Amino acid sequence: MANSFHQRHLLIFARLPELGQVKTRLAQSIGDEATLALYRELLARTRAAADGFGGQKTVWLPQPVSLPLTPEAVAAEWPGYAWRPQPPSDLGGKMQLAFTLAFTAGAASVVIIGTDCPGLTTKLLNQAFALLITHDVVVGPAADGGYYLLGMKTLQEELFQNKTWSTASVLPDTLADAARLGLHVARLPTLHDVDTADDLAVWRATEN
Repeated sequence: MANSFHQRHLLIFARLPELGQVKTRLAQSIGDEATLALYRELLARTRAAADGFGGQKTVWLPQPVSLPLTPEAVAAEWPGYAWRPQPPSDLGGKMQLAFTLAFTAGAASVVIIGTDCPGLTTKLLNQAFALLITHDVVVGPAADGGYYLLGMKTLQEELFQNKTWSTASVLPDTLADAARLGLHVARLPTLHDVDTADDLAVWRATEN
């Protein structure tokens, strides 16, 4: 079944926590030290959501600027997780490769997430995979016009191509591609990413 442990594959795009190299837009407002502390908080929330998910899990990491990308460094942040280095490509190319390798390894459904969305939960991850039993694609819309989650049960390369990444056009362009391809799309609840000081204020307000 598509719902079995070994055929459900969760991909996580993350960075090792490194001063001055994470959430750079936010750092312009609150400084590098505060941003690093916030990123660690976001990592912890993402790990908590992923830890509760029953399936294959792989973390994809870019080469840090000042830290070695070693099994020990990865295990300190993602204990027990499989991991791979991100290739030198744009975000679409990186995601396409990650999906391709997961399907090649036998996945029947694949979901990708980042580490920017504090509202992501294990329940939403499980919901995404459940929706892929009856849909071709699942998206988790972000309030900024992107998405915090994308899933599919067969590789749809066009969803990774001809996008202006990190802009408000990503989600509508992705949905337009899916419609043109005749794909049956399910949508999860819209959540907020944390990329700017305004995003941070929204998050903190909802936490109180």
